[in-house]
Amino acid sequence: MFNGDIFTFLKPKNELESQPAKKGSEENRPYIPDAMWVKCPGCKDMILAADMEENNRVCVKCGHHFRLSANKRIELLADIGTFEEMDADLQSKNVIDFPEYTRKLKSAQIQSGESESVKTGVCKIGGIKTVICVMDPTFMMGSMGSVTGEKITRAFEYATRNALPIIACTVSGGARMQEGILSLMQMAKTSGAVKKHSDAGLLYITVLTDPTTGGVTASFAMEGDIIISEPNALIAFAGPRVIEQTIRQKLPKNFQTAEFLLEKGFIDMVVQRSDLKETLYKLLKLHMFEGEVLPV
Repeated sequence: MFNGDIFTFLKPKNELESQPAKKGSEENRPYIPDAMWVKCPGCKDMILAADMEENNRVCVKCGHHFRLSANKRIELLADIGTFEEMDADLQSKNVIDFPEYTRKLKSAQIQSGESESVKTGVCKIGGIKTVICVMDPTFMMGSMGSVTGEKITRAFEYATRNALPIIACTVSGGARMQEGILSLMQMAKTSGAVKKHSDAGLLYITVLTDPTTGGVTASFAMEGDIIISEPNALIAFAGPRVIEQTIRQKLPKNFQTAEFLLEKGFIDMVVQRSDLKETLYKLLKLHMFEGEVLPV
């Protein structure tokens, strides 16, 4: 096109460009599924979300173990169709009128699809009837409130009455500050239930996952007869910065990881997620005799 002394060259528009989309229309936008790719915090590579899900949420490149919801972990461990939930109707209340706590509870229930930060019930693992408690990181990072402690305590009491082994899968940021002393009391209550179960000569296995911290670590999480952890899980009471500021010393690089605790004798084994169900089955079977749990 000639315009005075200036030549301009125009590229002809194709059929789609000549018909601009209406404002707000999604018709001409490419469809990209949400969360198709996930960045692994371990190797920093991008991995297909579908590949990660097929691999039980473990990075296919470096083996980093992503967190699992309670339902996913039960699905991983329990025999198909055998899980029966207990105390599903128990829900936390804002008993001390903590600001915004009621809203946060509702938000956590919607986000996780659970009524509380722990799911308890009875299932079979390799055909062996077992009580199981599974904490959920998507519900306020598995924090322990009064209902969390109550559900865990009831699960131990049921296991004791029915002479059953119990497995607790932990993931928690610690006691729930929004419930004050009522939350801290759950440490003693759950520990008391663990002691009664132990006095009955019954087996208790804990599975520590990332992160297991605070009041949960200081109570039932570290009281198992056999303590297992997933690889590289953070297991601690206080955080490393708090400890360094208190003792005024630099901590080792892998301090508070599962591997460090295994080396120091605080846990019994580190098990890959893909091997977890088989390991639990072998431990349960080892302590069984004609359908009864042998004293540990």
